[in-house]
Amino acid sequence: MDQPKLTRRGFLAGTAATGAVAALALSGCGSNSSSSASSAAEGSTAAEAITAALNYSSTNYSPVGCSSALILAATWHVFEGLYDMDLHNYSTYTALASGEPVKVSDTEYEVSLRDGAKFSDGTDVTAADVVASFEANMADDTYGAFLSFISGVAAKDDKTVTFTLNYPFEPLLKGRLSVVKIFPASLSADQLKTTPIGSGPWMYDTINGDDGGRITFIPNENYNGTMPATCQSMDWNVLKDDTSRVTAITDGSVNAITDVPAANADQVSGAGAAVEDVPSFTLPFLMFNTKKAPFNDKRVRQAFFYAIDMDKLIANAMAGHAAAATSFLPEGYANYHRASTVYTYDTEKAKQLLAEAQQESISCELMVNNTWVAALAAQIKEDLAAVGIEATIKETAIDWASLAPSDDILPYDVMLTSGDPSCFGNDPDLLMTWWYGDNVWTQGRSCWNTTTEWAGLQTLLQQAREAADTTQQQEIWNQCFDIIAEEVPIYPLFHKEVSTGYYSEKLEDFAPISTTGLVFLGTTPLA
Repeated sequence: MDQPKLTRRGFLAGTAATGAVAALALSGCGSNSSSSASSAAEGSTAAEAITAALNYSSTNYSPVGCSSALILAATWHVFEGLYDMDLHNYSTYTALASGEPVKVSDTEYEVSLRDGAKFSDGTDVTAADVVASFEANMADDTYGAFLSFISGVAAKDDKTVTFTLNYPFEPLLKGRLSVVKIFPASLSADQLKTTPIGSGPWMYDTINGDDGGRITFIPNENYNGTMPATCQSMDWNVLKDDTSRVTAITDGSVNAITDVPAANADQVSGAGAAVEDVPSFTLPFLMFNTKKAPFNDKRVRQAFFYAIDMDKLIANAMAGHAAAATSFLPEGYANYHRASTVYTYDTEKAKQLLAEAQQESISCELMVNNTWVAALAAQIKEDLAAVGIEATIKETAIDWASLAPSDDILPYDVMLTSGDPSCFGNDPDLLMTWWYGDNVWTQGRSCWNTTTEWAGLQTLLQQAREAADTTQQQEIWNQCFDIIAEEVPIYPLFHKEVSTGYYSEKLEDFAPISTTGLVFLGTTPLA
């Protein structure tokens, strides 16, 4: 039987906030209209399509281990997890599951599937599909670390899945299960990458994630969940170029865009669109090749951070829409802890650390990703030069595949790029595991996993997972934040606000989120 339609406004009113990992308190995350999406969709003012422009590209559309900002946003609409996460407030809600996980013991849970759930090709969603989806993600280099608490997944029957855990994980269980999106077990790896199908409210119609390409969606007529599609289609333009994206919204070609450049905010507002800046975990970071001297010395790594005038960088490159890092987490997060090492602009401290490391003069290459972080490079280069670090900028599209685990020393010195794993969730364990866990980041990018400090961090992270209560867990996490801030193999310069442009009068029940991407679940376009 079909479930009643739920607008995003009604949904938010009916969800409970996560307990142990309270969400980042954000302003501007409520609905933009008092009327419901369902009434708008049924009325004469409903439009036929949601249109948008996003600034990331990808050619791999698989939900397994997905870390592409573009495809992850698309995945939220095309696929479902057993539980899904509302990225406006980081609460979890029932998606493919019919209810809460049933606790059999501290390390065993059962989850039943929603009655009548089908993929967009009309086939039933079964427990075997759930098992296959989890096993594929557990084996993935990226998502595997998020799911290491799971010992095994099995189909009890066609509609019931049993999870066996390595240790109790109840406070974080639903949020972490939401990472995995369910797909038919019959799909090959190639089909997942090129023509994937899910059970979500939307399905792919055409898919071209190249820069300048388009992704179009149509409703999944077999969807029987609580967030059905609200119009006839969605049309996303892939526009990495800031000017093209700004033009698309100012001339009315699209309803919404991601990442409004600070320099163009007034232009977008002047065209009648809202520009909303939401505090976020999104950050630019420096990553060091810790296998390579002198970057294997933490004093050298620390000197980079003391050398950079962060206030000037934020004022000039971000128009003030960011806050200098005082810890791995932003200060707005409930689990925030001010790190024992906080980097302020201190050229004398930077020079002192370099002298102690016997590296008063360093020549290196600063590899800069050709995204928004490129605007930061010139000042960083100038600031580093003032303390004796001569950095040659190499702006490029990062070839992440080349930064794989290897016995050889990787071909880079220091990298400036950006990231935001809060698109998967906001609990500190997940966020730290992304960059500092036993995965490709530490094995083949920062190469930090061979150090005793890395091993000590893993011990603490595991202790926090098995902590008796949230107070003890937070105390252990605080130790982790201190280690990361002192060692800085990968570390944020600042946490920036996410700037979204949209026409509020054209999008009923839409609000920006605090991570990269756009969410149109429950949103109705208005003519």
